[in-house]
Amino acid sequence: QVQLVESGGGLVQPGGSLRLSCAASGIFFSMNDMGWYRQAPGKQRELVASITSDPSANYADSVKGRFTISRDNVKNTMYLQMSSLKPEDTAVYYCNVRRMIGQKSYDYWGPGTQVTVSS
Repeated sequence: QVQLVESGGGLVQPGGSLRLSCAASGIFFSMNDMGWYRQAPGKQRELVASITSDPSANYADSVKGRFTISRDNVKNTMYLQMSSLKPEDTAVYYCNVRRMIGQKSYDYWGPGTQVTVSS
């Protein structure tokens, strides 16, 4: 049984910062790849940032230089540090963990946390 819970969302002014957290149970972050996705109103869900078990990080072009993904394997928690926020960053942000078992993959999702960037 895997459970992911996001926190840290809210309302922030353009140019501001937020740190999102994803706490997990039933799965070890150290053994799996994971990432943050977001979905804005009227748009498709998109990958924002990912981090592997190596670890190595990848970012969407739209957030490079502004967002930083990290994880604490001891606390089994993943973070997304967001800086220089723009109105277009407004979305529901979802935590994702991908478990690879042989030739199959299994994706687990949190319920999401709302981030609103507005004056």
